[in-house]
Amino acid sequence: MTINYKKLGFKSGLEIHQQLDTSKLFCNCPSLLRQDEPDFLVSRKLHVVAGESGKIDVAAKHETTKEKEFIYQGYDTTCLVELDEEPPHTINSESLKVALQIALLLNCKIFPITQIMRKTVVNGSNTSGFQRTALIAYGGWVETSYGKVGIDSIFLEEDSARPVSKSETKVVYRLDRLGIPLVEIATKPDIWNAWQAKECALKIGEILRSCKVRRGIGTIRQDINISIKGSNRVELKGFQDPKIMEKTIDT
Repeated sequence: MTINYKKLGFKSGLEIHQQLDTSKLFCNCPSLLRQDEPDFLVSRKLHVVAGESGKIDVAAKHETTKEKEFIYQGYDTTCLVELDEEPPHTINSESLKVALQIALLLNCKIFPITQIMRKTVVNGSNTSGFQRTALIAYGGWVETSYGKVGIDSIFLEEDSARPVSKSETKVVYRLDRLGIPLVEIATKPDIWNAWQAKECALKIGEILRSCKVRRGIGTIRQDINISIKGSNRVELKGFQDPKIMEKTIDT
């Protein structure tokens, strides 16, 4: 059956997270994923405090009532920054350079000044309770056979800790992934059919692979935001392979 995307009022955008092949974003630890037994374990629980506005985050307050225990597995490649026992170091200059290179290749405008922001994280995947992120560039585009797709924003941020196991009362994380630099690329909703979504993802992927990025399963995560006329927007998360985008969108 042929889908009439125009009649459906279909529009879509991509959000791509790509790990960079450098040391970690706010310390000098290597971006090395470990498969061996951890050298030590740290146990913590979520404690909510008021933010700069003087208010307590509603989601964090709710999560605190669950009394979950977070276990963090550490190695000799883990430092006090990842354990949130030491302030973050100066941002990794090599990671920043790679992010700027990607931004220029995507025809983006570079912000002359940026600020490290903090996004609240309540699932324990960041030991600090937030993710550090910086808005690097905006207003770019990538060309497809169906027309240009705008690049809304490019962020440079730190990856979260890697989940190992979980239950209702306990979650185990591995600290090897925490702090690996990520470039987050968000497109505008300029994608009008499933084929264009796949083509756009592949075009951005080509640009990323021309820069110093990590390769392999888990180093890139792609999400698709989809909406049709008269319905709510839906986010499809976790694409590793653009080949399945067409079928998933059409389904």
